Amino acid sequence: MSIKSTSDRYGTVAITLHWLSAALIIGLMGAGFLAANTVESEAKTAILRIHVPVGIAVLLLTIARLCWWRFADRKPDEAAGMPRLQSVVAKAVHVLLYAAIIGLGGSGIAMMVLSGAGEIVFGNAPGPLPNFWDFAPRYGHAVFARLMLALFVAHAGAALYHQFIRKDRLLARMGLGR
Repeated sequence: MSIKSTSDRYGTVAITLHWLSAALIIGLMGAGFLAANTVESEAKTAILRIHVPVGIAVLLLTIARLCWWRFADRKPDEAAGMPRLQSVVAKAVHVLLYAAIIGLGGSGIAMMVLSGAGEIVFGNAPGPLPNFWDFAPRYGHAVFARLMLALFVAHAGAALYHQFIRKDRLLARMGLGR
């Protein structure tokens, strides 16, 4: 398999960035919704000690992905026989996924900085975590998290539709199967 994408398959760099990001995002969604529903400050701090750096890693991976597509590689051609509407929706979902990831990363960083929680989570500052809802970025973070969940379900659902209903081997382009 080539490092760069071909006309009918993604390259190893794109595949690695995709699946690594997907796995980390699944973990982030679980940890994020768990943290949001955790009342006890020490437990929430423990979750955030993982959630925040992994979130930053996903943001950096996403920036790397965008740079990879812009400067080093090209995406494979569209799958044969893809209806026009499906193609437009697929492109919109991908753009919105990138926007949600960047929005989540930006709002998460802003929330940590503005609330002072970064010093509690990663430093030696004592005390309970602040009420994140007192800080405007929390609202954006909540909206982007729900958008991400909906887009993730749509994206995974479309991949499964292509694999099992259309049987057009679209997942093979992303490294699953031949």
